[in-house]
Amino acid sequence: AGFAISLLFHMTQTEVCPSSCNCKSLGETKGLHIDCSSRKLTEVPALPVNTKRLYLQNNSLTSVPPGALDSLRSLEEVKIFDNPWNCDCHILYLKLWLEDVSAPSLANIRCATPAPLKKKPLSQLTGNELGICKRLLPIKCLEFFWRDLILIAGAITTLILVAWALKFSKKLVCQINLSQHDSR
Repeated sequence: AGFAISLLFHMTQTEVCPSSCNCKSLGETKGLHIDCSSRKLTEVPALPVNTKRLYLQNNSLTSVPPGALDSLRSLEEVKIFDNPWNCDCHILYLKLWLEDVSAPSLANIRCATPAPLKKKPLSQLTGNELGICKRLLPIKCLEFFWRDLILIAGAITTLILVAWALKFSKKLVCQINLSQHDSR
């Protein structure tokens, strides 16, 4: 039942027109024209995968969660200017996504916050200005790091023990050989 519910949720997320937007079919081209402009939106709604034209300008968007726009593979036009973008490290996803999908649209985006970057075009921001997110390494990466460190330490310890055991066994063999010679 849980799978069916999640499947249904996924379908509504990707097939249905968002309630806060106006959707029109583009007919022959089999895509949607989705107009979410001037709706006071504070977050990007779940969008159908067959979105061809997306208008999100003149809203209250400050950022876009990473991956939120990745499913829009058939997108041909996007307008996303006139939003109060917060240009901290989290805006990097939107910047990189627009570089791939719509360079003209990226050129129209200006930062609203933080204060030193106000009115500066997002396209001109450098990594230093965007700042570094505190959690650059996800927890899983750190877990792998510690696990690998323990494995490496274990491997080194094992090698040392094997080397010591071999050295000790050679001494033992030598002693046995010597004692055999003495007994003759």
